[in-house]
Amino acid sequence: MMSQACKKNDEKIPAAADTTAVAASAVAKVAYGTLPDGQAVEEYTLKNKNGVELKVINYGGIVTSLKVPDKNGVLEDVVLGFDSLKGYLGGSPYFGAIVGRYGNRIAKGKFTLDGQTYTLAQNNNGQHLHGGLKGFDKVYWHIAEVPAAEGPSLKLTYTSKDMEEGYPGTLQAEVTYTLTDNNEFKIAYTATTDKKTVVNLTQHTYFNLTGNAKRDILDHQVMLHADKFVPVDKVLIPTGKLKDVAGTPFDFRTATAVGQRVNEKDEQLIVGGGYDHAWVLSPADSGKAVASVYEPTSGRFLEVYTTEPAIQFYCGNFLDGTVVGKQGNAYAKRFGLCLETEHYPDSPNQPSFPSVVLNPGETYSTQTTYKFSTK
Repeated sequence: MMSQACKKNDEKIPAAADTTAVAASAVAKVAYGTLPDGQAVEEYTLKNKNGVELKVINYGGIVTSLKVPDKNGVLEDVVLGFDSLKGYLGGSPYFGAIVGRYGNRIAKGKFTLDGQTYTLAQNNNGQHLHGGLKGFDKVYWHIAEVPAAEGPSLKLTYTSKDMEEGYPGTLQAEVTYTLTDNNEFKIAYTATTDKKTVVNLTQHTYFNLTGNAKRDILDHQVMLHADKFVPVDKVLIPTGKLKDVAGTPFDFRTATAVGQRVNEKDEQLIVGGGYDHAWVLSPADSGKAVASVYEPTSGRFLEVYTTEPAIQFYCGNFLDGTVVGKQGNAYAKRFGLCLETEHYPDSPNQPSFPSVVLNPGETYSTQTTYKFSTK
């Protein structure tokens, strides 16, 4: 059952007269709890001049809340999560987190670099998923407010030691979150290493544009500007080939409701339990919206821009109502969708895929923007 109390958290966008006050308190910080090792966790709140509000915690770099307006100007939370740190520590399905050192799956938890085989945790049906048993979603990120011309901004840093979760090289990771006055949530990732390694960072926020997760996302209209996607086998590892979306339920080149074809008897939908695949993006589109989501009732519209070569569209197939989130909402199947900008799954084992190798002296650098508006 969904909480009937969600309306009490609805907020109107501040009037123009309040703009100065909003700008003056662009970043606030409060205590959020304590990790089992005694480390104090804080929650940072970023606000832009429109009253849009983004909340982030040190643990996992998790986005705990993102309030954006509907077509009537009412601010509501459009991301899934929990009301307290306890929820995120108790088995969260990566709600709002930074994912690494390698987002998505690596076959059998193994890859080879320069003739040396590295073994990772097999934490998902015999495969390696999202960085392992203690990936970047479960570590403490140091957060500092940084000057930014576009709006309030936070720099999150984490040092992943050599052989942490089986990955070679000490990786210095930095993720910058910026909330612009154009209602954009901008994410910039950089990383360096002292030893040859693989890296594929992403952000695992679950969106539900109904606001306060009023219902599932089956009516959300999704556009993916991609001619091909990455087919997978029964354990969701890429087959190594790319497939044209034309004539398949994976053709989102025209905005289509998630629920329109998700239950078709298509082999790829069956193995994925729905959409849980990477769509192939063109480098020529890096300055364009590569994906969008429109929720008709609220009028909220989300556009995605990225420098990454793929986007993983996941429609909450494994949510089953056992996870109770914010305001007592039980997140049932398909109550959220993810648009994870990244490299292809299992790239370390697929020579034909774009490389995810990072060498000493090089800088890993990618950018993604989630832009919110209404129509």
